[in-house]
Amino acid sequence: MHRPIDEPEYESGYGTRRVPGPVPSPYRPHPAPGELPGPWTGIPAPPSGPWADVQGTPDPGRVDPRVLGALLARHGWRRRGGAAGRYSRWTPPGSGTGSGGTSLLVPESRAFPDCDDLLGEALTALARSAAPSAREVLTGLCVPSDEIRWWRDVPPGPSGTVPWTVQEQLRSAARQLLVAGALAVRGRAGYYGARHRRPAQASLETAVVAAAPGGRALTAFLPVEPGRPVAVRLYHALYAAREATDYQRATGGMDAFDSAVEAGVSRELVEALIALVRGSEGARIALEWAPAAGTPEGCAARPEPVEFSPGDLPALRAAGARYLADEPSVPVRITGAVVRMRRSGPRGEGTVRLRVLAGAEVPHVRVTLDEEAYRIAGHAHLLGLPIRLVGRLESRGGFRRLTDASGVVPVQVDEAERDRLMKSLQENLDFFEEACGGDT
Repeated sequence: MHRPIDEPEYESGYGTRRVPGPVPSPYRPHPAPGELPGPWTGIPAPPSGPWADVQGTPDPGRVDPRVLGALLARHGWRRRGGAAGRYSRWTPPGSGTGSGGTSLLVPESRAFPDCDDLLGEALTALARSAAPSAREVLTGLCVPSDEIRWWRDVPPGPSGTVPWTVQEQLRSAARQLLVAGALAVRGRAGYYGARHRRPAQASLETAVVAAAPGGRALTAFLPVEPGRPVAVRLYHALYAAREATDYQRATGGMDAFDSAVEAGVSRELVEALIALVRGSEGARIALEWAPAAGTPEGCAARPEPVEFSPGDLPALRAAGARYLADEPSVPVRITGAVVRMRRSGPRGEGTVRLRVLAGAEVPHVRVTLDEEAYRIAGHAHLLGLPIRLVGRLESRGGFRRLTDASGVVPVQVDEAERDRLMKSLQENLDFFEEACGGDT
């Protein structure tokens, strides 16, 4: 049964009890006989952020002909003459000189009076084109985006396709790599665990994905605002990972992976590369910058694809294990709301789960408290108050456990936050007292 994550749950020598919570949003009660069902809450929300205003083909009046030409060239369209200095003619990938298929006339600049007409015709032809690259060109025109491409060399299936599970492996590895880049934007570390994960994932909500026919390639479009920092960090991290892997294979030394952390290489990134390469004959990742935004500082204008092969897997696995073992615990001073308490009997130490409000970039932590500190945490929750304590976030387990905890004290909060915390208790004070030990 689904329940809200902040619904308190208490375990003691007397068993486990939970506070009843509201039915989660994807579920709804059945309507009464003769009653029409209410609105379905599971309908996806409309596009937001940079894609909110994208409807159909782009407005010809807002399209730069030079950007359109750059995107056509990037996606394999062929330039086949035209009126010099006025317009150029483009044909889709794979079409011959005499092909009767799609042909676009793209003006060289906006200096000519028929520019909008030609661009409108070109955009309409792209929207109607059966060429897979046409949709990607339109996507790049709608919102200036950096493009990240993944290819996996896998055995072909029926009609040149690949199995669904293989396609899912590509999608999963690509997402892991994007998350690793977003984590590196928020700070350098050999291993992040649960740290920074929520804001990193939130920073990728504006990305859109296009799959190539056959299932061997995938393209992610990261809007320049706010996605460019992720693309730039991945650019540096991928090249650093490639160089460190070459160094390890040539010398057996792991020092290059240590220095590569500053470039954004982490356990999360090498695990993504392992997932991308595993089960294939090799994989490539390429980055291409949005023509409308230009090349970011410190990056090549046309980066070469970064390739990894099955022979790189031992080095990448060794690097991941090294990052996991070497990342130290972190001293923190955490403020958190008690969402779960557990101990084996009515006396002694117990384990508390906290929803972190401040002090650490993780959503929840578990901490073992002595009897007095456990009682303080229980009373604080009874009053609708969070607690503050100091300790060390342990890297083992993903920075989800706090050790050497001390200085547990309740913290005053504003009325709105206190009311929200009190909702998790309400009519179950007797259950909570039982979990705390009985006598208060």
